[in-house]
Amino acid sequence: MSNADIALMAHLMRRAGFGASRDELEQRVARGYENVVEDLVNPGSPNAMPDDVIRRYHVDMAEMRELNSAGAYWIYRMVTTDNPLEEKMALFWHSLFATGYSKLNQARALMNQIDTFRRHSMGSFHTMLVELSKDPAMIIWLDNNDNHKDDINENYGRELLELFSMGIGNYTEDDVKECARAFTGWTLGNAEYMATRASRDSIWPYSRIAWHFQYRDHDHDDGEKTFLGHTGNFNGEDIIDIIVQQEATARFVSTRLFQFFAADEVDAAGEAVIEQMMETYFASNYEIRSVLRTLFNSDYFKSEAARFARVKGPVELVVGAVRLAGTYQEPTFGADQLARYTLYMGQGIFQPPSVEGWHEGSEWIDSGALVERVNFVGKELGDPGNPGVKALIDRMSAGVKRPLSAEEQVDACADLLGPMELSSATRTSLSEFAGEQGEADLRAGSRTEADDQRIANLLRLLTATREYQLA
Repeated sequence: MSNADIALMAHLMRRAGFGASRDELEQRVARGYENVVEDLVNPGSPNAMPDDVIRRYHVDMAEMRELNSAGAYWIYRMVTTDNPLEEKMALFWHSLFATGYSKLNQARALMNQIDTFRRHSMGSFHTMLVELSKDPAMIIWLDNNDNHKDDINENYGRELLELFSMGIGNYTEDDVKECARAFTGWTLGNAEYMATRASRDSIWPYSRIAWHFQYRDHDHDDGEKTFLGHTGNFNGEDIIDIIVQQEATARFVSTRLFQFFAADEVDAAGEAVIEQMMETYFASNYEIRSVLRTLFNSDYFKSEAARFARVKGPVELVVGAVRLAGTYQEPTFGADQLARYTLYMGQGIFQPPSVEGWHEGSEWIDSGALVERVNFVGKELGDPGNPGVKALIDRMSAGVKRPLSAEEQVDACADLLGPMELSSATRTSLSEFAGEQGEADLRAGSRTEADDQRIANLLRLLTATREYQLA
């Protein structure tokens, strides 16, 4: 198979997943690009680390009240899943529909929300918005439990339009109010437990209860409403019916997906792809799977210009490094530190800075975050004892007839970590470093631990380059 096929598949797996080893890339190339896209958008069994195994070794993850334990639980799934796009989409929705532990004080509710995102990640956007509107974490995060028939709270109605579906400029203040009226009565099922003793769904009668959704007809404003030019006795689902039909919604969703999977900045060529995605959105009855298929199969996405055009987000950087290093494949002491590392890099799981989520792209990189990024990945890939690192060096050593020069070491490492196109300045610096370490003799019978460490040291330095920080 050609290097071009490997490079294209590596690009797809960086964007639609968290990267892939060379063995995995070769298996997927043999399947064919379009077949792999279909595999990704139609995921099967995830074969991720089982819950009972995780809970046996991490009792803190059984109830998931604690923030970093819940974050690590999700990272375990990202690291071990056979369905990388399913988890990448859950991360996308978490970034778009940002909710946080700071207000909920309940990590289980947040994990339940991620489960919802995962189940509906590539289905109908209509269904996703309905499920989001019923989600207890979102109800509390945006105060819809305080949205009553005779005393509306506009928080959820406003953000549903502004941040979750249409964007500023496509609705009026009256539309916000009418939207809020339609979602009155959409609240929590056990919020009045202590007063009524009627709800016995939670083992906790107070404090960090595992809330569920309840619709209260007596608290719903069933009067006539006018929303985006439509008039009727609308309920919440009627509002969503109208929202998903809007061209502004198709553009909003397609643009956000493009920026998350294709490029941080939208140029003229990218705008043309977004137009195609919008057409697919309507033709497929708002199905996200079909929109993604259009994006991944587009000439723009497959072009060399689209490669390494996004800054890796902290979560995808951490998960990608761990998957490549082959660590945390089993319950591992200190797994909760993985969630802390993403926070130090600027993207704490379940800790968005605001309802807007995170500012992505180049804003991921500042002097403090970059140090954390470099140190974490360097630690994972600079240890030749890690299974994935050993596999990389084994792959590099296959068939070698003589010791590798500094330039050959750099080329081999860049190829197996990407393939990555290095700038002349980067290549020169890496070659100088490799030259100072000396030749690496990876021939069978000659290879030593010192040779393996030389390659691991070079991998560590390569992960600190600008090229590695891009996807």
